[in-house]
Amino acid sequence: GEITDLENAGVCVRTALEEAEETGKVSIRQVHLAISGGHIQSLVNRGTVPVQSKDGEITQEDIDQVMDVARAVNLPSDRDVLHTICQHFCIDDQERVVQPEGLEGVKLSLDMLVLHGVRNRLRNAVRVVRSVPMEVQDVAFSGLYSALAVLTTEQKAGGVIVIDLGGGTTDYVAYADNVVAAAGALGVGGDHITNDIALAFNIPLSHAENLKRESGNAVIDSSSTGQKISVPADVGFPGRAISLRSLHTVMNLRVDEILRMIRKHLANQDILHNVGAGVVLTGGGAHMRGVVSLTERIFGLPCMIGRPRGVSGLM
Repeated sequence: GEITDLENAGVCVRTALEEAEETGKVSIRQVHLAISGGHIQSLVNRGTVPVQSKDGEITQEDIDQVMDVARAVNLPSDRDVLHTICQHFCIDDQERVVQPEGLEGVKLSLDMLVLHGVRNRLRNAVRVVRSVPMEVQDVAFSGLYSALAVLTTEQKAGGVIVIDLGGGTTDYVAYADNVVAAAGALGVGGDHITNDIALAFNIPLSHAENLKRESGNAVIDSSSTGQKISVPADVGFPGRAISLRSLHTVMNLRVDEILRMIRKHLANQDILHNVGAGVVLTGGGAHMRGVVSLTERIFGLPCMIGRPRGVSGLM
């Protein structure tokens, strides 16, 4: 999720845009840029203001003021805010007020979820797209994009976790009580699974990727015991046969680690008990065999593969 070679990244962006234009038969002049990376973090900031009116009635002016206060979070000087998302209002000691306007109280509070990232890494991603050249219309956290694309109103109300299993990063967004309760990104994804396979069996990355896609499994399949897979020779690498069970074990260790890290983050924020609609998986890693059952086992919740909603055309 981070730019390490400006020129190569630019080639990737141009190729993606050309393929999008060709497939969609459109001319693209602006983009909404999805940002990810292990540097993206979130926190909940509470802002509080006194109610201004003499009779204690909360007005839109009070709401605007408390939103400004809740957004004014102190971050390290090298970080920028990506999103500020309203959670719940609080009137005096009454928590979880949905719409405070017109109610009475002495003080009004608001919990605001703030997503932020390292400024230079965010700017580098924008710089790559502008070098194409292409206008960047807006920048947003890619995990939030995924959640907005696949979730229903009912899932958000019931509490749900979206996990986007990407190549270099894994994003997560959790809804609880019909609001975004937590979000973040891990700097590990499907490419790391491929690298684990390559290192474990001393094979090229291209062969490791093929093994992952064609024979891989996120759970250790008992029927794989004794089975072997042939890996062809390549420049600098002799041909060999590897154990299918060993392949599944290597993949299971990495995917299990990723999912447990997310579960720990959400458990530390006391969110899991408010998740009734289960887990939704998106991204390329969601196509991995066994990943749904492993997710169900780790979170103790039902799991499904997310599909885009409310759109038509190529899927």
